[in-house]
Amino acid sequence: MDIIDAHLHFAAEAYFDRIALAAGHENNAPHLQAAYREYGIVGGVAMGGNCPPSLEKGAYPPFLKYCLGLDEATLRNPTPELPFIARHLAKKECLGLKLYPGYIPFYIYDDFMAPIYELAAACDKPVAVHTGLTASGEGFLKYCHPRIMDEAATKFPKVRFVMCHLGEPWFEDAVAVLEKNHNVSADLSGILEGKIPDMAAFLRQKRFYVEQMQGWLAYLDDYSRLMFGTDWPLANLQDYIEFTKAVIPEEHWPAVFADNAERIYRCGFTVTKEEQT
Repeated sequence: MDIIDAHLHFAAEAYFDRIALAAGHENNAPHLQAAYREYGIVGGVAMGGNCPPSLEKGAYPPFLKYCLGLDEATLRNPTPELPFIARHLAKKECLGLKLYPGYIPFYIYDDFMAPIYELAAACDKPVAVHTGLTASGEGFLKYCHPRIMDEAATKFPKVRFVMCHLGEPWFEDAVAVLEKNHNVSADLSGILEGKIPDMAAFLRQKRFYVEQMQGWLAYLDDYSRLMFGTDWPLANLQDYIEFTKAVIPEEHWPAVFADNAERIYRCGFTVTKEEQT
């Protein structure tokens, strides 16, 4: 079964080096490529850093494509940066945009976002949005609670939104937004951290959390809008595959592990896999 990692981070930073080691990995392209091949991951969608500065050609290895991250200055005054964003969205390697509410104090449904959303819709590329807990105590959860996506999806119905991390731990609210707004999909990244020594024991210990997630996804009963993602290098790849298989019914594995990401992001990773062999 081919797998697409629909949500990861890739940057030469000391912080990523540390968390990669804690997850049993190394934060570099050769290690990630080897690990992807070991576990049948044909490619990944890197959630890019903030812009500006621009990403130069070759910034990501060929088995990764990216969503362009937008910084606070760009969001507050998008007009001067629209040509820059448009140039990225025109690249086949750029699969969409990434917003970081919570880390950046803004509501994604605010009117100043309109020019950015209009551009994304015109290019027919998704807008991925951080939802749920932040990695640091400096973030503000009111900006990244999954319910904020409801107003954005309603005000901007031509935009294809991706709810990153399924709004964890607010799965009930996340699923309500998904059920109401069919222009919203979600990735399942960011739920694990580090290396899990014993997945069976972990699932028992986190039984309430896991059952809540399973239960609300079963209530939604639409696995066509859910995507596997690891938030690498935060979590171990093998662990995340095992965890996702424990949460998602087996008949939906092909869709959740690869088909949905290929359709939503139009990754083209089948070609990438052939080129690598």
